[in-house]
Amino acid sequence: MDARQAGTPPVAGLVLAAGAGRRYGRPKALVERDGQLLVERASATARDGGCRPVVTVLGAAAPAVRARADLGAAIVIDNPRWATGMGSSLRAGLAALWATEAVAVIVLLVDMPGVTPEAVRRLTVLAGPDALAMAGYGSHRGHPVLLGRAHWADVAALAVGDVGARPYLRDRAADLRVVPCGDIASGADLDTDQDKENGPGTDRASGHRGRDA
Repeated sequence: MDARQAGTPPVAGLVLAAGAGRRYGRPKALVERDGQLLVERASATARDGGCRPVVTVLGAAAPAVRARADLGAAIVIDNPRWATGMGSSLRAGLAALWATEAVAVIVLLVDMPGVTPEAVRRLTVLAGPDALAMAGYGSHRGHPVLLGRAHWADVAALAVGDVGARPYLRDRAADLRVVPCGDIASGADLDTDQDKENGPGTDRASGHRGRDA
C-alpha cells in the first residue's frame, strides 16, 4: 500500500542512522550489505513500504554518509547531539516531522537489515493519530515500530540517552498492538563484523542487547 494513494492517511518513515557503531568498529550507516549501504537499505525499506516522507537522521560520519549514500528523496538531517545516544536522534526526527501532515511514523534502525518493506506495510495499515504498534518475531518484539502522531510529544519527552520509545511503549502496553512479522522479516541486529559475514546477530528485541525501540 502506497501512503500517497487517495484516501490513505500519510505515514512517515524515520530512519535512525546516527550512531558511531563503537562495538562494530565503525558507523553502521556506512557498512555495505549485498552491495548497498545499510543507511540506503533502511531508507529504501521505509520508502518501499509506503512511507512518505522518509526522514533519515545522521550523526557520526555524517559528511561521509552524505557523500557516499544515495538516499533518494529522503529528508536527511544531522543530529549534532548523536553522541548522547539514540534518544536524541529520535527526538530530532520527530521534531522534523511536526511540519508534515503525517498521522503516524514508522521508526527503523539502520542496523536491522532483515526488516523488509512487507513488514513496514503490515504496520502502516494500522496507522492513525492514536496508533501504537510494533513488529513481533516469535516471542520477541522489535522494529518496525509505529507511533501515532498523538504520542510523539510524550515519546520525545522520555527519549533520553540511549533509550528510544521503549519506556513509553512499556507504559502503554495495554494500547500496543504487536504485529507478527517473523514470516516476512528478521528482527535481528547487526552488531559485529562476524554478524556482517554470517547475517544479522541476536534479536535485540529479546533484551540480550538492550533496546527494543
